[in-house]
Amino acid sequence: MQIHSIHKLYQQRLARSTRPFRARGANVKRCGYCMVAEHLCICQHKVTLKTDCAFMLVMYDDEILKPSNTGRLIADTVEDTVCFIWSRTKPDRDMLRMLSDSKWQPYVVFPAQYAMPERVVEAPTNDGNKRPLFIVIDGTWQEAKKIFRKSQWLTQFPVLSIQTDAASRYKVRSANGENQLATAEVAAKVLDLAGEKQASICLDAWFDVFKEHYLAGKRQKQLPECSALDTFKKLSASGFAPDCD
Repeated sequence: MQIHSIHKLYQQRLARSTRPFRARGANVKRCGYCMVAEHLCICQHKVTLKTDCAFMLVMYDDEILKPSNTGRLIADTVEDTVCFIWSRTKPDRDMLRMLSDSKWQPYVVFPAQYAMPERVVEAPTNDGNKRPLFIVIDGTWQEAKKIFRKSQWLTQFPVLSIQTDAASRYKVRSANGENQLATAEVAAKVLDLAGEKQASICLDAWFDVFKEHYLAGKRQKQLPECSALDTFKKLSASGFAPDCD
């Protein structure tokens, strides 16, 4: 199985923990990579795609340790995904170096109402000389707002606002209003806006697989007869074609 940036960051963060992290459902014996119950592990079904865009996840300190986190699904799906733990006073040097690299055009993915109007864009622009780099802030809603407000190194970049009236399909963690979507749901919509239709379909379907397996392990229930994994396999066989049934 391909080890990606979030797997590595998880191990690094775990190694410096001074006490065990007790998330909800801590008694479930989980796969250390996909984070669902071991007997429901989905790692062998993961599909990673090459895209013209990339993702940078900026994660609140303990978000990486939460098994319910969906940011790892982005790294499962999009080959060029990096992640960093946020620090207000000591931002990661590799992160800053990447943001200053002229081959990237960074976009902060965040709701428009929290940014100055002149920063807000509804879609990434096509610049043949630069690849879109989507900065996704990952944490609870309160943590995400804190990161957005207190990261001066983000203020120079346009804000890509995802407009949706749909409620999140995620039933693992609760959102505090504002039609908040899970991190992976947002990223799937970003991919669609960027013209990466296959990756968008793949990530959206992979999110459903994770959600279904995670909840089945948490509640000690069987998977449904027509499962999200069956749908994912069908889509995978079609190459995640935008016009597939």
